[in-house]
Amino acid sequence: MSEPRSILHFVTPLKNVSPFDVNMASDAGFDVIVPYGDVDLKEVAGLVQDAIFSRAPQDGRRTAVLIGGREPLLAIDMLDAAKNAMIPPHFQISVMADPSGAFTTAAGMIAVVERHLRAKGAALAGSRVAVFGGTGPVGKVAALIAAQAGAKVTLVGYDGLQRVTATCDQFGERFGVALKPADGSEEAGRLKIIADAQVILAAGRAGTQILSAAQLATAAHLMVALDVNAVPPAGLEGIDAFADGTPLAGTDGVGVGALAVGNVKFKTEHELLAAMRDAEPRRYIGVGEAFETARRHAAA
Repeated sequence: MSEPRSILHFVTPLKNVSPFDVNMASDAGFDVIVPYGDVDLKEVAGLVQDAIFSRAPQDGRRTAVLIGGREPLLAIDMLDAAKNAMIPPHFQISVMADPSGAFTTAAGMIAVVERHLRAKGAALAGSRVAVFGGTGPVGKVAALIAAQAGAKVTLVGYDGLQRVTATCDQFGERFGVALKPADGSEEAGRLKIIADAQVILAAGRAGTQILSAAQLATAAHLMVALDVNAVPPAGLEGIDAFADGTPLAGTDGVGVGALAVGNVKFKTEHELLAAMRDAEPRRYIGVGEAFETARRHAAA
């Protein structure tokens, strides 16, 4: 009898699943990838149980669910709903959440920052981190990972304090982390934020400059500045997309560009997807698992 095919059920609350992640899943070796759009949280359990009961228990190892979307907290809720729908010990499948690639991208960002801090004899724990683009999915998750690792994190909003404060409150209540909100809508506010920052992360909208080279040069304590934007102009002026520890003029810090992060993100997502293709025991993959994997790839 032939080996059962590996099947990935790709679930998203959005209209369409991400073509990026479809390509990644195909390259990770899944035989069948099935998209499910406009999925509500309350529908997740039914979809998962359809997937687990339609195959013999031993074939659950070759059945998996990927959760997409844009909102990290909703993706985590969907991951929890999927896990709770399992019927152990026999009827179980693997599940991974990575909304808009935010979990694996943010994990790659913080893992690369940690490597460069270590090269300077410093640690992520206790470091002062400013995250620009703090209301977007990648910025939110990068702030969460850094805070869980012991960093002192300021989450910066581009449109005032209201939305970024709400994000800090949500993540603090959900995960027990202390995130400080800050208003980055005006230059004076941005300069005040970076004056004491040791790490600056730019996770704003593609093609939007957040800080100029002159502004970065005022960051007297800067050790690492990372820009995850690969679309010109750079989010942090003077940091090339290929930079991976390039000295920053006017500072003692180094710059990291989007492609250096992307290399770690790509390897992380590929490994985690491939691990679900034939998983024994089953895998449940969220933010923590993404960061653990990214750390290994960043250190390699």
